[in-house]
Amino acid sequence: MTEILNTLYVTTTGTSLHLDGDALRITHPDRPGRHLLPLVRIDHIVAWNGVTVTADLMHRCAADGRSVTWVTQNGRFLARVSGPQTGNPTLRLAQYRAHEDAEHRLDLARRFVAGKLHNYRQLLLRSARDQKGARQSGLRAIADRHGAALADLKDSTNLTEILGVEGRAARDYFQGLGLLCPGSPPGRTRRPATDPLNCLLSFGYGMLRVAVHGAIEQVGLDPYIGYLHGVRANKPSLALDLMEELRPLLVDRLVITLINRGQLRPSHTTTLPGGVVELTESGRRFFLEQWSESRSRQWPHAGVARSLPAAMIPLTQTRLLARHLRGDSPGYIPWTVT
Repeated sequence: MTEILNTLYVTTTGTSLHLDGDALRITHPDRPGRHLLPLVRIDHIVAWNGVTVTADLMHRCAADGRSVTWVTQNGRFLARVSGPQTGNPTLRLAQYRAHEDAEHRLDLARRFVAGKLHNYRQLLLRSARDQKGARQSGLRAIADRHGAALADLKDSTNLTEILGVEGRAARDYFQGLGLLCPGSPPGRTRRPATDPLNCLLSFGYGMLRVAVHGAIEQVGLDPYIGYLHGVRANKPSLALDLMEELRPLLVDRLVITLINRGQLRPSHTTTLPGGVVELTESGRRFFLEQWSESRSRQWPHAGVARSLPAAMIPLTQTRLLARHLRGDSPGYIPWTVT
């Protein structure tokens, strides 16, 4: 169990969560005693598969506007329960109109991808500063291709071209994982991950998705109507859109740092038959502790002219998008770091 900035993460299979007055009571057969947390301290609950949340607690959380999210052992989203939808209906109408307007949708898709490519490039260049020889030149070469991709993005005239630019840039980036994290294989493997680096990336993206989805619901937008990712059954496309610019610095940077510093231990992962790599319970606790610390880090934000803790960036970006959709700003400003 880990409490992070008003989010309670419950990872241990067999744990059950109960309502106890105005508190949340945590029980587990192997941990006797009465463990209580005041509900006022908790905005979100993230429960791993195998954790029981009682009906009375879910009802109270829904009434309070507190979300409950279930994820798999590797952090992949399973389900989410929240209370009545909030937000101004006119904001959602503006969101839908922007999706139906081809030029508006393309502009937003370009901006999401531009934020992602810019932050990819910054991560690559900052990593290259501390390297020498072939590793440094390799990282800079990928960063240069991302710079060219940003120029191509400006000239893109349809969604297919935008997705093509993003896809090529992502392949270049993930093929360079061995340069960012020596000893790790190049390329992105997921569903399932086959090495510790990709396992941690998937887990981190799962935690980021929970944060972004919650921010979208808090602001009152529809998580399932996106611009880059469009509209797909059972896919929170807007959450996936907003995650793009956040992945490189909020997740990738953290994962790469943990591995390069030797903080990820063999006991934190396990390899299953067939080569699938998963986090152990101690590995999940370890990552969530590091995730907590990273969410407290201050990051510069040009769009609001001040620094913000990482935990506030998903909500800030969602509010900036809502401001644009309402017509209060001429364009959506992606979060980038210079």
